[in-house]
Amino acid sequence: MYFTQGLHRSVQREPDAIAVVDGDRQLTFAQLESRVSRLAGVFTSRGLEPGDRVGMLATNCLEYVEYAFACSWSSMVLSPLNNRWSLDELAFQIEDAGIRVLLVDGPRRAVAQQLRDRCPVLETVIVFGAEELHAGAVDYELALASQAPVSDTYADSDALAVLMYTGGTTGRPKGVMLSAGQILTSAMGVLASTGGPNLAGRYLHVAPLFHLAAFAGLVRSSVEGSTHILMGDFTVEKLVETIADKRVTQTVLVPTMVASMLEYSARAGLPIDSLRFITYGASPMPERLLHTLIERLPELRLHQGYGMTELAPAATVLRDEDHRNPEHPERLRSVGRAAPHAEVRIVDAFDTELSRGEIGEVIVRGNNVMTGYWNNPVETAKALRDGWMHTGDLGFMDQYGYVFLVDRLKDMIISGGENVYSAEVEAALSLHPGVSSCAVIGVPDDKWGERVHAVIVLTPETILSGEELRDFVGERIARYKAPRTVDFVDALPLSPVGKILKRTLRESYVS
Repeated sequence: MYFTQGLHRSVQREPDAIAVVDGDRQLTFAQLESRVSRLAGVFTSRGLEPGDRVGMLATNCLEYVEYAFACSWSSMVLSPLNNRWSLDELAFQIEDAGIRVLLVDGPRRAVAQQLRDRCPVLETVIVFGAEELHAGAVDYELALASQAPVSDTYADSDALAVLMYTGGTTGRPKGVMLSAGQILTSAMGVLASTGGPNLAGRYLHVAPLFHLAAFAGLVRSSVEGSTHILMGDFTVEKLVETIADKRVTQTVLVPTMVASMLEYSARAGLPIDSLRFITYGASPMPERLLHTLIERLPELRLHQGYGMTELAPAATVLRDEDHRNPEHPERLRSVGRAAPHAEVRIVDAFDTELSRGEIGEVIVRGNNVMTGYWNNPVETAKALRDGWMHTGDLGFMDQYGYVFLVDRLKDMIISGGENVYSAEVEAALSLHPGVSSCAVIGVPDDKWGERVHAVIVLTPETILSGEELRDFVGERIARYKAPRTVDFVDALPLSPVGKILKRTLRESYVS
């Protein structure tokens, strides 16, 4: 299979059906195919060859869908950029991935110009949604209008198709290498796990498409022939209004979004009863919220997914039936069981499988597992051992195969659905001359699920505020990674060998 297969099937079946909706703009499947074929021609006309990387710096929009399909159409490698990253982080990805062509929306054209000036590898910037272009930029619509369509290359399913960057514990993002076959394996496994009807629906893309979970949703909905609905940057008002206005049937949310959606829809009197399928992740659904959701939307089917970018992205699924099983309410605290395409084990430090109920590292094997990290054989060797992806997550498996996560070896914090790596934040904090030592942890937060919290030991005679440190970090990495709260202490808890005991810190804040 290949990414454009679902598009071709939809054109064959219903060429005049609506394929993409973005506000007042919409395209039929036939129109989408035509524009994708011409955008692929724009890439090749710029001297790109199969395997070259193409970037996108934008919020979710119609052009994002075209970009995703056009990269596959021309056998280019899709490498979207996180639009919340700092200039340094964006430049790192462009240079590390070797991105030669960057598509950018109007609000970010100035950033794109800075990146072009800074990154010699970046040859072409293509801008859409802007009234004015900076010098040397290419107008997206004019380029499409002047370009003849090119034939689909039907990209090799085993070739590198997606280079998705994810935050790293070393302080630098890592490029995860994924093929179309790996992502489609995960997509088909999730569809088989959830027992969906495999019918076209109206799929709302909420999470940014530079996250693989969101991109995988685009792939799955394309396989089903669904309409892609875009809403730009997230606000709860926009979410509810889009569901009500566009009669959305499917989407992916994090639990904090679900809670906000229910509250706002009730307050505003806007209907959300068109929803038939919600997949959620990042954290378990609180039982009270789950019961409220089912009561409000009795025809809704719920699924929780667990995985990571390196797993393309799914490993386990908690099915709708598991959400409604009064005999096993504890399963709501799990992330479900291995999907059909994946093997999951819990192992000790020597990779020996543990008995049920014993806590160890979650490892995964299957045709969904990444090829490796781009230009990073050392980290690849650490993560991939004997064909198994070592997730860095700690958990246990019960007698029925349900996986329960208990901690993270990598100290990753999930705040509002965004992954934040504590080592990266600590590296930024340590650059401040007034910081003697620090530890960054995730602490429970009613709104964000977890919030980034820093515990700081200052150098002698230094006086700093939490807000000053937050601004300092926000100037060096994406501001959403900066600590939301800060405590100043005289000393951090240390092990006998001098290692900061983060578990002790977390337990103190939880208690």
